Amino acid sequence: MDEIDPVEQALHAARALILADLSARRVGMAEVVSMVEDAVAHRRWWVEQWPEGRAFVAGLVAQDVQDALLERYGRWPLCPVCSSGDPHALDVEPEMGPDPHWVCGKQGVRVAPIGGLT
Repeated sequence: MDEIDPVEQALHAARALILADLSARRVGMAEVVSMVEDAVAHRRWWVEQWPEGRAFVAGLVAQDVQDALLERYGRWPLCPVCSSGDPHALDVEPEMGPDPHWVCGKQGVRVAPIGGLT
């Protein structure tokens, strides 16, 4: 049996994590899934050029999808921590690093790992 290419494995894992977060927040429409596919395709080239960056792919794809959603639909995912003030989106931290999490930037609170939104 052939071994799975580590680049493809990282990309498939990133896709699955982002789709899980989208589903958890009920934003898994076909158009949004297409945004995920576009982000994964874009990051495929990036990670092929820098294979050591595989650990960063999930956070980068999450940010790419977040940016695409902001342009078309608005902020996502909305912060569940702050109950007052203007609604704001969670941030991805670290911006470029392993073990990315959704974080409330205003409160400095880790909400969930990428793929772990409820």
